[in-house]
Amino acid sequence: GEGGRSSSSRGVAMALSQKEADIQMMLAASCHLGTKNCDYQMERYVWRRRQDGIYVINLAKTWEKLMLAARVLVAIENPQDVVVQSARPYGQRAVLKFAQYTGCRAMSGRHTPGTYTNQEQEKFMEPRAMLLTDPRTDLQPVNEAQYMNIVTVAFCDTDSPLKGVDVAIPANNKGKHSIGVMYYLLCRMVLQMRGTVTPERPWDVMVDMFFYREPEEIEEEEEGQKAFSGPQDQGFAAAPAAIAAPAMVPDWDEGAALGYDPATGAPLAGVPTEWQPGAVPQGFEAAAPPTMAPVDPSAQGYVMPPQQMDPTGFGAQY
Repeated sequence: GEGGRSSSSRGVAMALSQKEADIQMMLAASCHLGTKNCDYQMERYVWRRRQDGIYVINLAKTWEKLMLAARVLVAIENPQDVVVQSARPYGQRAVLKFAQYTGCRAMSGRHTPGTYTNQEQEKFMEPRAMLLTDPRTDLQPVNEAQYMNIVTVAFCDTDSPLKGVDVAIPANNKGKHSIGVMYYLLCRMVLQMRGTVTPERPWDVMVDMFFYREPEEIEEEEEGQKAFSGPQDQGFAAAPAAIAAPAMVPDWDEGAALGYDPATGAPLAGVPTEWQPGAVPQGFEAAAPPTMAPVDPSAQGYVMPPQQMDPTGFGAQY
């Protein structure tokens, strides 16, 4: 009926607006800029070549391949059977965040050869799918995945070799912002297909969480936080004023401490001159002192041995 048609048209419009917003984000992060070289298998994803020789990627096909990769990853029931890898530093933070939000396993840094093929290795694993940042840098896991029949999804630039890659997502995998945006969009699509992210419950994670951060940036941010919080010993700032105007403290009364007037020797009123054994603090009763009964050592089965000394030994004369 009309209601069904209108709801479906609304869904199409929402999907289109989502796609347009995603493509705008990819444009802002320069995900469409490739390199000056183009692999023969990547020609299908290239829109045209610029005057300076850089190939421009068709972002509509990038978005479609993102959806295809999300469907592949969602089809695996156990998220721990998916491994996300990045040997290059620009993708390591994005890999860790992707694994955190989707529940899969992350391997950042160098790939130890034999992780997928050598069963005697301590970190041996058998994933069902693998997501890579760059098939050229991550060549070793691609080769091992071919041996072990592991589905390989990879972000591929225009010059990336596609040997051993099952799902190639055309994108700029050289810049830190483009890598973060691609992982962010793929992560959100996976969560949308799982049903954890809906229009009623949108994903409140910012794309900045997936960007690589230089060590200098982290140090500058920490220094800025320290400068904003101020020095730790803020209590010393008020010390000079307190020293300039000290609080009025009454002088020590020697007579009140001694119980009599030191000048005349007369006892002060209200101060007892002698100790009174009957004066018991309120709320307590004076207890009788415990009686100590004499103890008979023989009654307890212990007999003291008689002291023996050798009359001829040393010390007998003392």
